[in-house]
This record gives sequence, C-alpha cells and structure tokens, in this order.
Amino acid sequence: MSAMGIFINLRHANLLAGKTVRLAAMLGVTLLAGCKAITPDGGVNEVAELTSVAVRQDLVIRDEDSADIIEARLKTLLLRPLSADAAVQVALLRNAGLQAAFNELGIAQTAMVSASLPPSPTISVARLSSVVELQVERQIVANVIALATLPARAEIAADRFKQAKLKTAEKVFSLAADVRRAYYQAVASQQTVAFLEEAQSAAQSASELMRRLGTTGAVNKLDQARDQVFYAEITGQLAAARLTASSDREKLTRLLGLWGSEVKYRLVSALPQLPPSAKAAPYIERDAILHRVDLQSLRIDLDVLAKTYELTNATRFVSIFDLSGMRNTTREANGFRYRTTAVQIDVQIPIFDLGETKVREAALTYREALNRLQEKAVNVRSEAREAYRAYQASYDLAKHYQREIVPLRKVISDEMLLRYNAMQIDVFQLLTEARQRIAANVSAIEAQRNFWLSSVNLFSAVVGGSSGSAIAKTSAAPAGND
Repeated sequence: MSAMGIFINLRHANLLAGKTVRLAAMLGVTLLAGCKAITPDGGVNEVAELTSVAVRQDLVIRDEDSADIIEARLKTLLLRPLSADAAVQVALLRNAGLQAAFNELGIAQTAMVSASLPPSPTISVARLSSVVELQVERQIVANVIALATLPARAEIAADRFKQAKLKTAEKVFSLAADVRRAYYQAVASQQTVAFLEEAQSAAQSASELMRRLGTTGAVNKLDQARDQVFYAEITGQLAAARLTASSDREKLTRLLGLWGSEVKYRLVSALPQLPPSAKAAPYIERDAILHRVDLQSLRIDLDVLAKTYELTNATRFVSIFDLSGMRNTTREANGFRYRTTAVQIDVQIPIFDLGETKVREAALTYREALNRLQEKAVNVRSEAREAYRAYQASYDLAKHYQREIVPLRKVISDEMLLRYNAMQIDVFQLLTEARQRIAANVSAIEAQRNFWLSSVNLFSAVVGGSSGSAIAKTSAAPAGND
C-alpha cells in the first residue's frame, strides 16, 4: 500500500455568532508491507488446487450466480446410476456442511486482510468554554508498536490463512472419503438384498413343491418342516438385509445433501470388480508424511508459534507505545486568539512484569506444539502402515472368495443336488449345503466391500481426512445349521 493521507475536517457551527472554523490536519504513514485483498472465491480456488490430484472432482462455491449451473450439473449426474466418483461430485456440489466450510475459509481470509491493515488512529476533539474564553483541542493518537510490528503480524496472519486452507482441504478429503465409504456400503447392502431375493424365490418354489409332495405322502413331515424353516430363515435374513440397505442408503443421501425427489437416485447394481492386483506402496510412510494435510497444518502452526515467540520476545518490555499529536486553539473574550501544539508519548512502564510471563508462556506453547507435531508424525507413519496392511489383506481375502470359495461352493451345491435327485442324500443335507452356499456368497460380497472400504481408508491415511470406523459386519448374517 502506498502512502496514505488521513484528512480530518471538523466544523463547529456554534462558534461566535455562527462563524465557522475549519481544521485540516494530515497524518502521513508510509507502509512498505503490501495490504492483502479479499478475493471473490475466498480462497476456495486454492483449496481446489490442493485437492485436485487426490479427489479429481470440481469444487464450487454455491451462491446466487452459480446456483443454476450447479443444479443443471446435478440433474445430469442424477440421470444415470451413480458411480463412486459421481457420488463424490454430487456431495461436493450439494453438501451444505462443505459449503459452510467454504464460508469459514472466507471469514479466515477477511481476518487475514484485517490483520494486514495498519491500525486506525484515534481522533479526539474537546471543546471547553467559559465566560472569558473558548478552547478547542484536537488530538490524533497512533499506536507506534502496532505500526512497527505490522509486517510481522501480517506474516503471521498469512500463515494462519494458509493453515485455514489446509484445514478446508482436509474437510474436502473427509467428505470425499465418507461419501465413498457410504457408497460402497450402500451398494454392497443393495447387492446382498438382490442375492437374498433370488435365494428366497428359489426357496419359496422348493417349499411349495415340498408342500404339494407332502399332501401325496411322497415327503414326510420332518423334511417338509426343514424345508419350510429354511424358507422362513431366508425371509428373515432378507428383511434384515433390506433394513440395512435402507439405512445405508439414507446415510449416503445425507452426505450427498439430496432431498425431495432427488432421493430417488439410482445406484449401480453391484460393487466394482476387484483390480487385477493390489497396488504396491513401498514408500507409504514417506508419502503420508509429505502429503497429510493435518500434518502440514501442524507444521504451519509450529512456524506461527515460532514467529509469535519472536514477536513476544521483541516487545516484552514495551507493549503500549502511543504517539499523540495535539493542537489547542484558545480564543479569549477580548478577541485575542492563540494556538499551541504538542507531542505526547504514552509508554507502559513494566514495573511488576518485565514480560517474563509472556515469554515463558510463548516458549512453552511452542514446545507443546513441537511435541504434538512429533507425536502426529509418529502416528501418521503407523496409520499409513496399518492402512496398507489392511488394504493388502482385504484384497487377498476378496480374491480368495472370488477364485476359490464361491466357485467351489457352486460345484458342491450342484453335486449335492444331483445326489439328492438320485436319492443318495436327504433333504437335511441338501438344505445344509444351501445355507453354507448362501453364507459364502454373502461373505464374498462383504469381502469385496471391505476391500473398497480399505482402499478409501488407505487414501485417508496418505492425504488426510476422516479415517473411518471399523468395518461393520452385515446384519444379514446367515442362520446356523440345524
């Protein structure tokens, strides 16, 4: 900011029979540190740059100008069954909590701009009158310490705003991760419901056939009862699975920020296929240390505290230093007028506190932040290792179900049916195998879901955001054997 003149115009309409006296005083202050400016996006574009590589979706501030564009984009996304990426994009456009985080970032930017501005001087005017004289006193007071420390305080404010951008980026990562988790949970629950519906339909047909055979005496009552309870068990599992699917879908809907007719959005019918191989991450710890936004935020916090400590140490003996310029105009009853000017300096004398308490507090606060940063770095490394091990294990388990268990269960089921038709086994053995086959297929869906959830957790362990809770077991657990 260039030199700025402060002009003061004072008009006194009641001085001596309506005469007007005008005072003009100018205080020039030269500031070499440039003043910050408020941007229309409030820093969101910079957050978009921070998150673009990891999230790969657009960030938009919702306001009067962008509302129509956002709604048109949402309608296009909701026309087709949502993929995981599309669900994240819908949430980034519609989630009101994220928009509130953007508003908070804009507030942080205004705080930074405010901190970069020089302190406003205090202006006072006093009018003293008596029978014999009239006095008008004008005074301008400026805080010299605030002016001298303005560059340092502006630099600290800029660091705080950078920290605010990192925290907003962390909220973007958290929302993206939470949406993906909810998405995979909802799709897996829906897929489980579809499988159990097929199993229930087959069990219903078999139960009806057993009932008809029972009326002819071809099947005894024990086999009829076993078949009927099998159908009843699947019906119960299906009801529980539908409840879970409904709850998972509502959780996803809340994160997407949808309401009204929008809640009728469609999901894909099945989870994405497993990749050909699990991705290798030999430098997972290094990547987490370099990219975790919460760790970067703590580093900035440490830098800010170091600068604050230096500022506190520099001003430990003087915290109030006001420079005042005064001008006094006196007019006596005989018409004689004279003016006086003066300069006043107000300095706080540190008699009882030489600034040791402030310096000590700043030093301990810095050490606390340093220890917090070291603790976080250790935890980040551990979380990254744990997330990658879980990712590898869940991939191996899902592949094992896909390649071994499910195909073998189908072979066993087909062979058991052939033996039952040849009257080599009874209904009890056939139904036991059917229960085990259903349990294996449901577990295979869960294993595939858990892999995708672990991939989201690995993403959060590297870039930051919510780490997610432990993977919940499905409520549609298979019934035990008779």
